[in-house]
Amino acid sequence: MNRTRATLAATFALSLAAFAVSGHAEEAKKPMEKCYGVALAGKNDCAAGPGTTCAGTSKADYQGNAWVLVDKGTCTTLKTPKGYGSLEAKS
Repeated sequence: MNRTRATLAATFALSLAAFAVSGHAEEAKKPMEKCYGVALAGKNDCAAGPGTTCAGTSKADYQGNAWVLVDKGTCTTLKTPKGYGSLEAKS
């Protein structure tokens, strides 16, 4: 009886794990694009222009040459106090 319960619990746990992984796999397949001017200071994804090297190195909120990845087609609808997101770096 205990072995049956253990087997059932293991099967249930594996099913939950497979479900969680499949959700992340589909999320990873979403088309993404770089969106400039929407990242908060230190929250950019990579290479934010002169003086920065990679992720987390932007110096100011909504820095025009700092980008984050967003779902494709959403960048220019993201509104910040400095305006909307851009598909191209701003100076």
